[in-house]
Amino acid sequence: MDKLLTSESIQKSLEILIPLGIFLIILLAGYVLRTYLFSRLSRWAAKTGSRMGDTIISAARSPFLLLCLMLGVYAAIEVSKLPKGLVERANKGMSILAIIAVAMVAANILCGFTRIRAEKIESALPVTSLTEHIIRIVVYGVAALIILNSLGISIAPILATLGVGGLAVALALKDTLSNFFAGFHIIVNRQIRVGDYLKLESGEEGYVNDISWRTTKIRTLAGNFVLIPNAKLTEMIVMNYTLQDKDMAVLVGLGVHYDSDLAKVERVTCETATEVMREVPGGVPDFTPFIRYKAFGTSSIDFNAILRGKEFVNQYLIKHEFIKRIHERFAREGIVIPYPIRALNFDQEKRG
Repeated sequence: MDKLLTSESIQKSLEILIPLGIFLIILLAGYVLRTYLFSRLSRWAAKTGSRMGDTIISAARSPFLLLCLMLGVYAAIEVSKLPKGLVERANKGMSILAIIAVAMVAANILCGFTRIRAEKIESALPVTSLTEHIIRIVVYGVAALIILNSLGISIAPILATLGVGGLAVALALKDTLSNFFAGFHIIVNRQIRVGDYLKLESGEEGYVNDISWRTTKIRTLAGNFVLIPNAKLTEMIVMNYTLQDKDMAVLVGLGVHYDSDLAKVERVTCETATEVMREVPGGVPDFTPFIRYKAFGTSSIDFNAILRGKEFVNQYLIKHEFIKRIHERFAREGIVIPYPIRALNFDQEKRG
């Protein structure tokens, strides 16, 4: 009798331990395979310089353990002696998880592919948080419909319910939806892009860091971030310094004494500005600087030196170096930058 009880207990233990062991072995094998295989594939992609290959590898890395987990559970259920109804429910659950894993991989690959294409083609839709969210919403929405269909749930009543309830949701989320569609309009219109330097009518200025479903993030030169609702941004007067070309003219105002040789002043100034263009980071080396005299000032003949920077932020270093060098060069050449002078005629005042 004791032997019979012992054999029954051993058999019950084996019924639990064998499926558990199979599950753990498959999960461990999946972890080892993920570590070894994906590291080798990543090195291969780095050697070949294939960005698309690297995108696919990165997209498949995260859901791989989930797929191994599902495979382990499926194998464990198959060798176990669970009731048939429970096995069928577990298999349905595995199918749902498989659809979710495939949707994750597809969404990651599509986002990566869109990002690569946008970098290669200037006219392509720029990739921001909003565009990636739209891609993921579409992919996961299709996955949700497939899951509902696999569960035998009719989609038509759900779509009808969404159509009726959509109006109430739209009214409740009016501001959120307004910002969402305004952000989509900004991206499609391409008058404001990630990386552009903007100056807003409210006074803030900086580089566009991201356009999300609600706000546009602008990074100022001080390193701070300004968050502007998309709907408000579309109503603002915005100066975009990089809409057509990133490079821009850099004007530096100067003045020289009335006794100066203006031809010499022009030659010396242009030579110094040309050196700055070639040697200072951010200057445009193939640009030929020039000057334009503009007025007879109260104490000097005023003019502007016109240089060029590759983008908005470069103008500060260019002006800094140009002012230092032109001050030194004028001193060597004997060109005088006069102090402000005012002549007072007391005799005229005495005569009334």
